Amino acid sequence: MQVSRRDAMMLAGAAATAASAAPARALSLPGMIAPDDEEGWARIATLYPTMGPVTQLEHGYWGNMATPVAEAHRAILEKLNRDTSVYARRAMRKDQAVVQARAAQAMGVQPEEIGFCRNAAEGLQALISQFIGVGEGDAILWSDSDYDTSHATMRSLARSRRAVPVMINLPRAPTRDNVIAAYAEAIKATPRLKFVLLTHGTHKSGLVVPVAEIAALAKAAGAMVLVDCAQSFRQRPFLIPDFGADYVVLNFHKWTGAPVGVAGYWIRPGAAALIAPAAAEPDAKPDDVQAKVHQGTLDYAPQLTLPAALDFQEQVLPIPMKLARLQWLRNRWVQPLRGLSGLEIMLGDDPATFGAITSFRIAGHTSTADTIAITDTLFTRYNIMTVHRVGLADGACVRVTPGLFTKATDCDRLVAALKDLVPQIARG
Repeated sequence: MQVSRRDAMMLAGAAATAASAAPARALSLPGMIAPDDEEGWARIATLYPTMGPVTQLEHGYWGNMATPVAEAHRAILEKLNRDTSVYARRAMRKDQAVVQARAAQAMGVQPEEIGFCRNAAEGLQALISQFIGVGEGDAILWSDSDYDTSHATMRSLARSRRAVPVMINLPRAPTRDNVIAAYAEAIKATPRLKFVLLTHGTHKSGLVVPVAEIAALAKAAGAMVLVDCAQSFRQRPFLIPDFGADYVVLNFHKWTGAPVGVAGYWIRPGAAALIAPAAAEPDAKPDDVQAKVHQGTLDYAPQLTLPAALDFQEQVLPIPMKLARLQWLRNRWVQPLRGLSGLEIMLGDDPATFGAITSFRIAGHTSTADTIAITDTLFTRYNIMTVHRVGLADGACVRVTPGLFTKATDCDRLVAALKDLVPQIARG
């Protein structure tokens, strides 16, 4: 597939300069790029900023904006800086409604069912801490693979409501079946279960959890279900209702490629009343979804740029093509390292259980300090960027996350580095 920079720049269209007033024109694409087509993906890479000398394998924090999206963002920033309250108080609300409709379309839901927040952590904190459907003696459930701040918020909810907190540890060698079984056992063993947090794509090991199956079990037991899909939205092909959940939180600045500072959440029709409004919204109607997170005055440019990001992704990077490439890159470094003595690859090879992210451990190095030292060594000695992750019951790990313009040779550098480093430092 040949995609010129000029065509990609035009993809944002009028939406870029008019704060997303209309969708961009579609490109006529001749076909999909195969996951191992390095020339095809090199053409995609020209639409992104050059990364410099570091081998960047930590794309799980936020994603790069493609050039046309960055240009759209810049134009909107200029408009906001130039027109300030004249635009914000007299015209922006109309543009925000367009953004909301476009975001809802990408999520597969209705505009009135979604709200915006700055990041998934903010949305999760609000939906958890403001959940009023649990009382004294009721139980709430989550796992060691969920996001760290969500752990703290779930514990806070349990304290404030005098509920029973139940945190389970997912299997060390996870599969779809044993993860479902772990949740099924916990759900069955927990009386008066009212609220369950699930994470679709975990940010620690990279495990993709079969949330639809688990949500069905939780719902059958009488619990409400919240799904965190910050790391999976627009990386895997699904629509928000597919989970069968009551609440879903996601990020737009990870795999959607929008500017940092825009995320969203969805509330199932009929489920909003169980989430109290934000403290700053005491008079909000119970079904007012946006009132669950009080936005105040914020950087509006990321939200207003979202349609340009969605247009670029949908026209240039269809989700199945994107996922196939990310999984191919993941396998490019994982497969040559399978069986290396002293190295634990934390996920198996069932493509239903992983996306871009897979983490590893080096034997005897499972503390936070140990894994920080490993990431520092990879950076200073081998010029490779990774990140440590903590919070799993069996120890810390090092996360590897290829990006859309990662090259096969980037993964090969990691393979060479670990083949050199692991024998030097592995213990036991």
